[in-house]
Amino acid sequence: MFQNSSFDNTEVAFSLKTDSELERAYFLFKMISHQPLVRIGTAATNFALKAKLPVEGLIRATVFDHFCGGVNEEDCIPVIDKMFTKGVCSVLDYSVEGKEDEEQFDSAKEKILKIIRFADEKEAMPIVVFKPTGFGRFALFQKIGEKKSLTTDEKDEWNRVVARFNDVCKLAKEKDIEILIDGEESWMQDAADDLVEDMMRLYNTEKPIVYNTLQTYRWDRVAYLKEIHKRANSGGFKLGFKIVRGAYMEKERKRAEENNYKSPICETKQATDDSFNEAMVYILDNLNDISVFIGSHNEESHYLAMDIMAQKDIAKNDNRVWFGQLYGMSDHISYNLSNLGYNVAKYVPFGPVKDVMPYLIRRAEENTSVEGQTGRELMLLTKEKKRRKS
Repeated sequence: MFQNSSFDNTEVAFSLKTDSELERAYFLFKMISHQPLVRIGTAATNFALKAKLPVEGLIRATVFDHFCGGVNEEDCIPVIDKMFTKGVCSVLDYSVEGKEDEEQFDSAKEKILKIIRFADEKEAMPIVVFKPTGFGRFALFQKIGEKKSLTTDEKDEWNRVVARFNDVCKLAKEKDIEILIDGEESWMQDAADDLVEDMMRLYNTEKPIVYNTLQTYRWDRVAYLKEIHKRANSGGFKLGFKIVRGAYMEKERKRAEENNYKSPICETKQATDDSFNEAMVYILDNLNDISVFIGSHNEESHYLAMDIMAQKDIAKNDNRVWFGQLYGMSDHISYNLSNLGYNVAKYVPFGPVKDVMPYLIRRAEENTSVEGQTGRELMLLTKEKKRRKS
């Protein structure tokens, strides 16, 4: 059994941070720990950006540089190279959200193709990611998921979405780069799931290249995993899944209440933890068919995965098992795991400052709402500050 101290080494966790970066991280998490401050800061930032006030420099020097790699791929290279000195890989995440027109979708596709080619030349980048709604309108995914009939124009539009997915997955297979497709809101996810499954049938014939995302705060995801596993076995293709707890809980519950249907979200935090762990255990029990990217900031889930891997004699560096955390968070998990020899990758968001703000705001809100997360970051940063002074 792995001891609950494997992630306590702050010297390893923060080895890449200078004293000033350590102080900035402490300051940021201290600010984030106050919910009213997050609300006020969010409103003020949105106002300042809309009013075109000169605040980008301030945002860049604080929250942006802590949680993001840069404004473009080249900007991220120092971050990627630095983390790789500690064995931590990077998943570049083009975190521009809420686009709505064809030109923007084509541009997003070209951006992902560029990142795949970029990743092909860097050992530190074995994995690429994109969001389904980066390639097509949310409302179109929703309409297809609801089994509503499409107009002729909408059918043409959907064919273009499918073509974008195909272009990206085809190049990923050619370059042997794994591609993670993010999960989004439940009311568009059925159409995304079906499309990603089609991509798996096409491109996961020898091994997983295309990965879907299981948001396990949904109570139906373990059943979905078992059903798609049956289809994959009969269809002769491999599965890849990124497993996460989920990022849209409040929005999901609110919509379910407003529209009078059963919430897709587990009723308790414990039920979500159980759902995540059950999905993870199921995949680790079926590694010959399913590869996994364990996207989590939860220490207990990592200890469970490490125990299972040890019991099943799964090599720490087996490419079918990856661990991932967000850049700027849970360094104590990422760097200590890497130090122990596991496959670890950080999600590194990038994009123009104003376009990445919705992502950054979600990170700040998530840190205030996830019980204990900010407190844990502050405790570890305090411990490392003391260690350096002693």
